[in-house]
Amino acid sequence: MTQPSFTPSFKPQFKKAHDFIDWKDWAPRQRPAPVEFRLAGRWWRIGWLLVPAILVGIACLVGSTWVIETEWGRQFVARYPGTVHAPAIEAHGFPLWLRVTHWTNFALMTLVFRAGLQILADHPRLYWDRDSTPGTEWFRFQIPVPKDRVWMAKDDSVTMPGWLGIPGGRHTVGVARWIHFSFDLFWLLNGAVFLVMLFVSEQWQRLVPRSWEVFPNALSTVIQYSSFHMPVEDGWIRYNALQQLTYFFTVFVAAPLLLVTGLAQAPAIGNRFARVSRHLNRQAARSVHFVLLLWFILYFAIHVTMVFVTGFKKNFNHIVLGTLADTWVGFAIGTVILLGVAILWAAASPLAQRHARAVQRTGAFLVGWIKALMEWWDPGVQYTEKDISPHFWPNGKVPTSAEYLALRANGFRDFRLEVFGLCDAPQAIPFERLKAIGKQEQITMHYCIQGWSGVAKWGGVSMRAILDLAKPRPEARYAVFYSFDEGGEGGTFYDVHKMENMLHPLSMLAFEMNGETLPELHGAPLRLRVENELGFKQVKWVRAVEFVADFKHLGAGQGGYNEDVEFYGYRMPI
Repeated sequence: MTQPSFTPSFKPQFKKAHDFIDWKDWAPRQRPAPVEFRLAGRWWRIGWLLVPAILVGIACLVGSTWVIETEWGRQFVARYPGTVHAPAIEAHGFPLWLRVTHWTNFALMTLVFRAGLQILADHPRLYWDRDSTPGTEWFRFQIPVPKDRVWMAKDDSVTMPGWLGIPGGRHTVGVARWIHFSFDLFWLLNGAVFLVMLFVSEQWQRLVPRSWEVFPNALSTVIQYSSFHMPVEDGWIRYNALQQLTYFFTVFVAAPLLLVTGLAQAPAIGNRFARVSRHLNRQAARSVHFVLLLWFILYFAIHVTMVFVTGFKKNFNHIVLGTLADTWVGFAIGTVILLGVAILWAAASPLAQRHARAVQRTGAFLVGWIKALMEWWDPGVQYTEKDISPHFWPNGKVPTSAEYLALRANGFRDFRLEVFGLCDAPQAIPFERLKAIGKQEQITMHYCIQGWSGVAKWGGVSMRAILDLAKPRPEARYAVFYSFDEGGEGGTFYDVHKMENMLHPLSMLAFEMNGETLPELHGAPLRLRVENELGFKQVKWVRAVEFVADFKHLGAGQGGYNEDVEFYGYRMPI
């Protein structure tokens, strides 16, 4: 079939992308504000927690010392010494698989936590409500959103020091997510091995309470620790009741909740499962995820402290060598392991910065296939008008080219959407004709890669209608959306989608938002909506659509501007 004559009126200018983080072209540094939390309607610096912590510590010391010296207290501790002796056989020792998964878990979680903090720094606010409305957050390390100027979502990101976050810097969320998700995968696999081995051996008895007496024994242990009366330690055979409850909660409650709340933040899941998105909305999931992070940090801090307080030489022999030997060998080897983790900690950020493209490609290899599978879920959840967010964060700069400004001057009446490439009917579709095709409306949740979210009502033309007009050929596997906008570092902004996503009923080019003409700040004249992907994939200020067989020849070949320049992922349903 002969293709009709059509030549697009523009030639995209692609940005030459580096394979490393080039700080000269990156977002300028922006120091985080002091960490604050909201309580009783006012904001408090995090340092204020030190005062109640000291008071609670003193109260526990005095109160537990008084209790343990009373007749009732002595009888209580005698009856509940802190260890529950169950009738079944007890676990003995620490087998090799347990020791290996223990140290592997420690190394992996240091990387996962640091990358997670880097992600949080891209939108350093936490909310409980579904909307990310400024002023409703309960936790932040950023200033209140200014009201005297437009404050973009990128403006809100802050710099994370490289010794704490990975890879450090500001708005490095692309690299941080690859590291976070990739090591999450290894953490899950390590945890799966641990759980399987736990229940095919007798070791499960260490962690799983089998008697209600675990609770008074745990209280007794707290009293003994608080009054500096160390309870009897027999960790080689069994944990005391407080240890058992703590380990049980950490392994069987906190760890699974980390996974659930992580997944609940994904558009492919939130826009697919109504019960998840309505009851565990993205912002609540982010908050719970963060609280669980604090739990694990507290757990590690107390765990390491108790290892040294209760006999570090013995404890290191237990968890390193798996023996009861009274030697320094376990401590020496353990010190070498900790030194290795420290070296990994120090090297992680510099390596990620210098080899950002390799991090992106490795992450795509490790977890990209999981993301691809999630794209097949139907993102069918819609909301009602009363759910529309009072604030929808803007992002990106409004185009300033002469062409765009001229079109804007007459209300985009002269705008034409150029559709070309591997299609039988390439053409420039007048804006009024697009609107006359038939308006589709939907109220959906927007999930930004930075962490914020918002519900809006979109009106526009279905991508199915565009495909009917252009008649893409069978070899056309991808749709490329070009923007009037330039990316943050120069060059045409674009993004690529699989044709399967274009066939979904909710995929559209929107020209209305919340019942009004689409604002320039949010993408006028047209912005893409693809509800199973993160927000950066939903191109604003759309000027053209090209159908291609492959996208390796476009830009750096990664599937979009953010993918090329900021190392995002091409398929981003999570």
